[in-house]
Amino acid sequence: MADSERITVRIPAEKLKALQELVDRGKFPTISDAIRAALDSFVEKHFTPEYIERITVELPKGSVVELETLVQDGDSVSVDDAIRNAVREYVRKRVSRAMEEMK
Repeated sequence: MADSERITVRIPAEKLKALQELVDRGKFPTISDAIRAALDSFVEKHFTPEYIERITVELPKGSVVELETLVQDGDSVSVDDAIRNAVREYVRKRVSRAMEEMK
């Protein structure tokens, strides 16, 4: 791991149980990894550059499976990347259509 600092944080017992449940389900190897992922998400959300707007999208399980297949097939580097590419293509087509209609 790169340079890191050790800190002590007190959390309620129910939060600790929830974190342990994530570990037990195999979502994270350790509670520390789960906390680091949460911190990464928090920092990314609150320190996103101003020119980028973050949008949260909830997808049906089937769509997520299809996106994961794109990643496994090498068409995208991540599910987030596949979604960004799809949105970018959708916007490009809509802008092109709008430009044609203006002529």
